[in-house]
Amino acid sequence: MSLIARIDGRFTMRQGALEDPVVAYETLGTLNTSASNAVLIFTGLSPSAHVASNEINQASGWWEDMVGPDKPIDTDRYFVVCVNSLGSCFGSTGPASNDPATGKPYRLSFPVLTLEDIACAGGRVLDHLGIERLHTVIGASMGGMTALAFALLHPERTAALISISSAARSLPFSIALRSLQREMIRRDPAWQDGNYQIPGDGPAMGMRLARKLGMITYRSAQEWETRFGRERTTDRAPEVGPFGIDFEIESYLDAHAQKFVGSFDANCYLYLSRAMDLFDASDHGGSLKQAFKRLRLERAMVIGVETDFLFPIHQQEELALALQQNIQDVRFARLDSMQGHDSFLVDMDRFRPAIASFF
Repeated sequence: MSLIARIDGRFTMRQGALEDPVVAYETLGTLNTSASNAVLIFTGLSPSAHVASNEINQASGWWEDMVGPDKPIDTDRYFVVCVNSLGSCFGSTGPASNDPATGKPYRLSFPVLTLEDIACAGGRVLDHLGIERLHTVIGASMGGMTALAFALLHPERTAALISISSAARSLPFSIALRSLQREMIRRDPAWQDGNYQIPGDGPAMGMRLARKLGMITYRSAQEWETRFGRERTTDRAPEVGPFGIDFEIESYLDAHAQKFVGSFDANCYLYLSRAMDLFDASDHGGSLKQAFKRLRLERAMVIGVETDFLFPIHQQEELALALQQNIQDVRFARLDSMQGHDSFLVDMDRFRPAIASFF
């Protein structure tokens, strides 16, 4: 179970406001007397704040192999804070939460969400914990964009930034993919213009299709060929009719989609997905060069994967080069993992050394 930081009063967003929102978070390690060893982790679209097992929740976290004692982000040395994104459905205020003004779920009355809003909510958690300045802010995928937003909005609050499989902006290709995922959800009759029962019945078919498309984009064609080839499925009977599941890759995608449905709120998914598309770091100065003049980082690291076509490697190079114009110590790690965008979750043989070298 996550801890809760309550933001008392009006929380102003870029396009709206919330009254008394909350942000779920978890911590690992001990904050030192000077409060100088704090590491803030922003997550991707779907994870909770449970980054790794801890005293409150001993279940394995989504980055269990990266965070903990004697691991790359060593909780014997650092005080790690992981926040659940504002707008999500794992304890933080989002579209599935009750609006205090009505006592009913916000649904589509929730304000337009941006990654800057999520970054500022993370800053409120730091205020709640009495942390003025971070050792490092880190994030992968959407979390990397949010970490960059945090460094731009609060330049004095972090000494270092690690951006993993992320970018300064979303490209048309990734926007198009996410737009199609959102349409799959909205076209499901059970979505009911966002007014489905919470919790309860929702656009299960739309969520299944969106998750399948997402899983395809998170990995690489090279991995699918190596892992599944053209193997026929053996663990389940074909569906009724001529177009049932025949191949292992189909069975794999279907199983992951079924797990996702019911575990994540559809409206929260829509809001967070759109927030990724809306983010552009150059909005904070008119260009990346001007925006990054705001940064007060002592050092930064950008990690990209060659097989990532959701956030392609040239975007990582662009981000690293732009950071180098204002920061003396910028490292760029180009990894050849074949697991695509999800490599940071599964290819620990490559990611552990890269992140450990920074810390």
